[in-house]
Amino acid sequence: MGEGIGTTAPPRHRRIGVLGGSFNPAHRGHLHLSGIALKRLALDEVWWMVSPQNPLKPVAGMAPFAQRLAQARRVAAGHRHIRVTDIEDRLRGGSHYTADTLRSLTRRHPDLRFVWLMGGDNLVQLPCWARWTEIFRTVPIAVFDRPSYTQRALAGAAAQRFARHRVAETAAHRLAETKPPAWVFFHTRLDPTSATRLRSERNKEPEKPSTEQEPELATITALPSRPRQRPSPLMAPREILDLVLKTLDDGKAEEVVTIDLAGKTTIADYMVVASGRSARQVGALTEHLEAALSRRARISIEGKGHGDWVLIDAGDVIVHIFRPEIRAYYNLEKMWGADFPEAELARQ
Repeated sequence: MGEGIGTTAPPRHRRIGVLGGSFNPAHRGHLHLSGIALKRLALDEVWWMVSPQNPLKPVAGMAPFAQRLAQARRVAAGHRHIRVTDIEDRLRGGSHYTADTLRSLTRRHPDLRFVWLMGGDNLVQLPCWARWTEIFRTVPIAVFDRPSYTQRALAGAAAQRFARHRVAETAAHRLAETKPPAWVFFHTRLDPTSATRLRSERNKEPEKPSTEQEPELATITALPSRPRQRPSPLMAPREILDLVLKTLDDGKAEEVVTIDLAGKTTIADYMVVASGRSARQVGALTEHLEAALSRRARISIEGKGHGDWVLIDAGDVIVHIFRPEIRAYYNLEKMWGADFPEAELARQ
């Protein structure tokens, strides 16, 4: 090859995260989620697509479109990687469905690589959306956890339908360039700012619990979300972990695996995954851990009534207790990069 002649790598496509919804109103929660998405997905921009009207949301209480658009632009002002746009209104052409919006968006901008951003609550209800499987096949999807929805989201119809297309969090930075269907689930605590509360304060009305069928896409951080539980100052993360492991050992838990989450996520320092031989043993292990931890740390528990999969959140330590076949199906160890043979789990 002659001097001065070489090869040039093709330019990287610009990566755009798409956060759609009513933005009624936009708030710091949207900024918080956008910041996480920009970093974890290696995005160039996040587009806030303000929707004229969500078809599953009541018109009552919805501020005018122009007002919501202007307010969102004020909230995002100064954040150069966030772009507030009315493009959804222009793209839809009378359609009210996300599937149509994303199809039009990708056709209009073939030079860009889009990632659809949504919350775990929306993943639960996604099968209620028009042509929801088409959404999965149009763009990659990033799902952001809401603690009270973790199990329902990962055990729901959408997650199971596309389970083999799920991407590990550690590979999320390549999601935008991955051919759909492809999706990632971020175990990330979001800003608790409530759009409902903000509207209530604005309107001088008491806040009422939401009864809407489909949570607003843009306000997945807006519904009440408890902050990360903090243990007693007397208990360091390692002390909580040691107590968890001792209690599981006393209860004859099987295949106990500890995953160090340092550098992988901000939700906790450690994750413990264990199995009970039956739903009855899963329940007993849960009760033993609850008794041991509740005296020393603030905890919350999901799935206690079913005995298939129980999640115990002790702040710096998160514990998952499964029946063996449920554990083998979800294989959290593989998703978090722990060295635990899938075949060994399946034999339990």
